[in-house]
Amino acid sequence: MYIRKTVSKVKGKEYVNYLLVESHATPKGPRQKTICSLGNMEPRPREEWLLLARKLERALSGQQSLPLEEPDPLVDEIAAKARRAMAGASGNAEEAVPVLLDKVGFEEGREAGTVHVANQMWRRLGMDEILETAGLSEKARLLTRIMVANRLISPSSEHAMPGWAGRTAIADILGADLSKLNDDALYRQMDRLHPLREEIERRLGEKERTLFDLDDTIYLYDLTSTYFEGRCEDNPEAKRGHSRDHRDDCKQVVVGLVVNRDGFPKAHEIFDGNKVDCETVDEMLAALFARTGWREGATVVVDRGMAGVENLVSIKACKLHYVVAARQEERNEWLGELECEDGWEEVIRTPSPTNPYQKKSSIKVLRRERDGEVFILCISEERTAKDRAIRESHEKKLLEDLRKAAESVRTGRLKDADKIHERIGRLKERYPRVARYYEITYASGNGLAWRENAAKKETAAKLDGSYILKTDRKDLSAEEAWRIYSLLTRAEAAFKAMKSPLAERPIFHHLRDRVHTHIFLCILAYHLLVCIEKTLRDKGCHFSWQSVRDTLSTHKVATIVLPTASGDVIRIRKGATPEPQHKEIYDLLGIGSEIMKPIKTRRPNVS
Repeated sequence: MYIRKTVSKVKGKEYVNYLLVESHATPKGPRQKTICSLGNMEPRPREEWLLLARKLERALSGQQSLPLEEPDPLVDEIAAKARRAMAGASGNAEEAVPVLLDKVGFEEGREAGTVHVANQMWRRLGMDEILETAGLSEKARLLTRIMVANRLISPSSEHAMPGWAGRTAIADILGADLSKLNDDALYRQMDRLHPLREEIERRLGEKERTLFDLDDTIYLYDLTSTYFEGRCEDNPEAKRGHSRDHRDDCKQVVVGLVVNRDGFPKAHEIFDGNKVDCETVDEMLAALFARTGWREGATVVVDRGMAGVENLVSIKACKLHYVVAARQEERNEWLGELECEDGWEEVIRTPSPTNPYQKKSSIKVLRRERDGEVFILCISEERTAKDRAIRESHEKKLLEDLRKAAESVRTGRLKDADKIHERIGRLKERYPRVARYYEITYASGNGLAWRENAAKKETAAKLDGSYILKTDRKDLSAEEAWRIYSLLTRAEAAFKAMKSPLAERPIFHHLRDRVHTHIFLCILAYHLLVCIEKTLRDKGCHFSWQSVRDTLSTHKVATIVLPTASGDVIRIRKGATPEPQHKEIYDLLGIGSEIMKPIKTRRPNVS
């Protein structure tokens, strides 16, 4: 490094300038690079330029002055000017400072990778614009984003959510001060969201359809139940009913969800906890039309619990088609065909890429038409053993409960004839699969009695492993109809995801509107989840969100503490360098690996 004097003439006038210059090697030989201009004032006598340049070189490299060397204000001034010039030239605020290595620290490490992905998916779906259009303020949108991110990453109650926010880098990533975040603000935001659910769901569906070029010709509808902790006396919808969670001791609500063939939610509704499946279809069709304005000629897929004649009439009245599972009792009409060996077609079921334990299997299908409908007879060898085990288990439980009821009648604990018949009715309702081949009677003086109908039981055994599909679409082959019906597992997967990684249940809210909003937040989180998995799947990667979440949880944001020799402390808040497995996921998702812009502060050390 040295100082160079330059002289230039402009319109006859002479201009003098002094430059700080550095030599560096290149493939074409040594070259000189100007570090900065020192102006037109000669810094020192020419014989001192070399000594001055050496002092500047040491200062710019971060070396401390020699112990016996006097401080030189001119060196400090020129070094500061050179640093500014170098920072401006590189677009970078880097500077070299002497650091006390033994005192370098690392503090406030926070989980960041999962929050980074959630935030990028939120932006990709245009959620902020959707919420703003719905009328939510900037603060309300921020609170909603925090609640949805929490539900996706580490579900917790509104009371515990501020603590979660403090343990992650969400404040760094969103650039927000969340130190005063509290549960009251979150509860109030839930109340604001409640009347906007339908509009948000509709706009989000439109955005996803455009973003992913989704096929909305098939709607998959299914139901689940979600139970409460507590008595829920202030919620009229909280009632006891058939629990899919095997929690008959708890009150619940029933959740209906429609998804498309890619698993994206299209509409949802919440029903009373004792609502029967078949009574939900009309309401769900109305909700679906309000959210999507469905395309005429689309196909609705439902399970056998909603395959009654009235529901099929409703679906056709909406100018939609259906593919449904026929009710159990309808199989008896096809027993002869099921026992026939001719005309069957084998369909190969490909194992799911996300399940390494699932093996390739096949089912046999047979297409028949009757009374304007197409019936698909299906036989699965894998399902045969399962059906037999379920039937035998239910039969064992039925007989055990019948013996208990008979003992209650014999000992006089159960006397009233109406109550006895009511108990028989409940048993038939609880075990419909096996109760139909038992004749259960009660007569005063003879007690409670039952007799097995061997012929019906034999028929039931022959039907193990078989099921019937039916549709009004005559353009479908047996395999096509079966594959469309198989898509219903996408709705089941949505419920599984909402209950497991998104922790939809149990519900601790007791107010009706907040229960609705809690479920809605879970559905918004599921939108992000399916957006992530769809993006990965389109790249040939079949990671589940749980796998992505576990992998990215180790990518963190932290503060590097650098005590300097001058007594100042520099703190740099930044994301860690992503490891190969982090970068792979970010690249597949099409998002950058820089979690946040580094934030640097420099203050005197007061300790």
